[in-house]
Amino acid sequence: MQPLTTTPAVSRRMSRQRSRNTGVEVLLRKELHRVGLRFRVHRRPLPGLRREADVVFGPAKVAVFVDGCYWHGCPQHATWPKTNADFWRNKITRNQERDRDTDAKLAEAGWASVRIWEHEDPIIAAQGIAALVRERRQSPRA
Repeated sequence: MQPLTTTPAVSRRMSRQRSRNTGVEVLLRKELHRVGLRFRVHRRPLPGLRREADVVFGPAKVAVFVDGCYWHGCPQHATWPKTNADFWRNKITRNQERDRDTDAKLAEAGWASVRIWEHEDPIIAAQGIAALVRERRQSPRA
């Protein structure tokens, strides 16, 4: 489904939306680094899975995704646009379905998926991620 014609101002604004290295993502990575964790950035956790995690801890098999409230339909902060409403509702719903599918495929392969909303405190999120990574590094996985 294609969006209806939009104004040049809307097109400009949407084209400037960052998909990588967002402010929240950078803050989270800085905090993860500060607590002593090393990781890869913007990698595919599984070969053949055309989805990229924002932060990847390979040996621990932890993939971290920083999800934008608008683009992923945050239950607290998502808003539904009035212009091109059907297009955007379908787009966001497909994003949510893809997120669930990604999480399921990673779990099948023995990975832990962590999803952080953009509104979450990066320090608290990093503490939870650090605990999970350290736990998975210490415990043997099948």
